[in-house]
Amino acid sequence: MSALFASGRDGRSWTPMERDMTWRIGSRCRAGLAAFKGDRRGDVAMMFGLMAVVMMLAIGGAVDIGRWLHARQQTIYAMDAAVLAGGRALQLDTKDVNGAKAAAQRFYVENTKTRLALKSDTIQFTPADNNTAFTATGNAYISTPLLSLASIQQLPLLNTTGTDYSKAALAVGGNAELNLEISLMLDTSGSMSGTKIRDLKDAAEDLINIVVWEDQSQYTSKVAIAPFSADMRLPASIRDAARGTGHLRLKPVSYPCRNNQGQWTICTRDYHLTDCVAERPGNNRYTDVAPGPGNYVLPVYAAAPANGNSASCSQPAADEAMALTNNKQQLIAKVQGMPVGGGTAGHLGTAWAWYFLAPNWASAFPAESAPAAYGTPNLQKIAILMTDGEYNTQYDSQGIRTGSTGAGAAVNGSSIVQAKALCDGMKARGITVYTVGFDLGGNQTAINTLNYCATTPGHFYNAVDGEQLKQAFRDIALKISSLYLAK
Repeated sequence: MSALFASGRDGRSWTPMERDMTWRIGSRCRAGLAAFKGDRRGDVAMMFGLMAVVMMLAIGGAVDIGRWLHARQQTIYAMDAAVLAGGRALQLDTKDVNGAKAAAQRFYVENTKTRLALKSDTIQFTPADNNTAFTATGNAYISTPLLSLASIQQLPLLNTTGTDYSKAALAVGGNAELNLEISLMLDTSGSMSGTKIRDLKDAAEDLINIVVWEDQSQYTSKVAIAPFSADMRLPASIRDAARGTGHLRLKPVSYPCRNNQGQWTICTRDYHLTDCVAERPGNNRYTDVAPGPGNYVLPVYAAAPANGNSASCSQPAADEAMALTNNKQQLIAKVQGMPVGGGTAGHLGTAWAWYFLAPNWASAFPAESAPAAYGTPNLQKIAILMTDGEYNTQYDSQGIRTGSTGAGAAVNGSSIVQAKALCDGMKARGITVYTVGFDLGGNQTAINTLNYCATTPGHFYNAVDGEQLKQAFRDIALKISSLYLAK
């Protein structure tokens, strides 16, 4: 009898639940046989009758166990398929929870069509872990017509301890067996003040919490932050590597002007070196060639305020950019500490979203922030470009903002033209580009720019309010993530 229940019919090792179930049935059969063996009363007919009952019980047990195993395996396979389908539906649209549940249920029904009829089935599917997972709950029972002779009326298909329940979870980094490098271009211009900057901070923090995996021991998930307004502020070590050193502290600019008598003359205005940087001029203005002589970005020069002897760039110190890191606490602190102010030089944010992912720039960053080579196996490079308006700020060949007194023409053309060219270069390198517009108010120029920069139209989000902005960042985070079965 014990040999009958030693292993599965397909030769595989049984689970603890399967072994326990067969042991219980076998025990009852063995108990019956022992009682029969010890009973010396009765004649041959009685012995034959009892033997027949026991044998029928043993055969019936084997038949019912076979039915149970088949239904159990099919149910578990169907649950796995269902939670993956539900999780995938959530990745595509985290707002449509009911649609994800329906998708999971459809997959479950489709994969159990050939299953034996059950006595009951209460298995359901629902989101979990703040919509970053999808789980199965409930149980299913199969009738046991023959084992009912041994007072076993039904058998559960799933272990009630929960070890059999399927769960599809989102994986980033280690669990996905994937490395991620993500750069976030975040608009901190003056128009982002008030509730808008708070909405952006919450949206970015939510994304960071999803995509930066806790276990970075084997696979890493890193994020860079590139806040921008009218210029870009970099950490001192990166700034010197990007723009070079030895710049004039004061740059006098001459320009035609009228004197007090209304006559044309030449005036001079002093522009001071700031801690911020502008675009890169020259033949490599739209490439990721490493910085160096002839390939440095421009330093920003600004006029001093009245009675002042120095000038500041638009970006405050708290908006200093951050190269790639997997330190979640530092990333969230950077995002939550961002102030606002200044114009919208979107091409600068675009450029640095690329540079932080560009292996050619590795020498400009700390070793732990160096981007990996393009084409590295199991690596995804992703740029997320966010703005709330039209790009409207650019610089001349001296690093002076166009439109300023005495400034020349834009060294590379308009901010929009530059941003589009940089997006072309980024996408050509295999970087996936997501773009997010926020409260654009129907500005078609801004919409067209973001739509152009996105890898596909499906990578562009046009959020009309804070809730949609948060949803956009969450959708991107979920699309970046991979699904896996976690039991």
